[in-house]
Amino acid sequence: MDLAVLQDLEEQLAHPAVAQKFARDYATLWSQRHQKLAAALDRQDAAAALDAVISMKIASAMVGGLRLSRLAEQLEEFIRKGDLEKGHALIAAVEIHGSATVKELRDTYILADE
Repeated sequence: MDLAVLQDLEEQLAHPAVAQKFARDYATLWSQRHQKLAAALDRQDAAAALDAVISMKIASAMVGGLRLSRLAEQLEEFIRKGDLEKGHALIAAVEIHGSATVKELRDTYILADE
């Protein structure tokens, strides 16, 4: 987690409450995002997997989850190359890093501002 990313977002928006709501929404939606991606990979649905992983990559970068964002970027490359098996192999790492990102986000940013 890079909290400076969220601090920059607060400054850009000129409303810290908007950035805080985005972080809370990100944490709330994490399981749904992960499940959508995993299900698309299970179905071998490259278009749905690509949509899900791009959403995950961008949102993770916006909350400062840089490791997760880079992992999603790597997964995106596999999907774009049509290598869904390699992509599927990364889903466990995505879940681990995603859960850790949400926990750290809640512990260091969301709860700190409530």
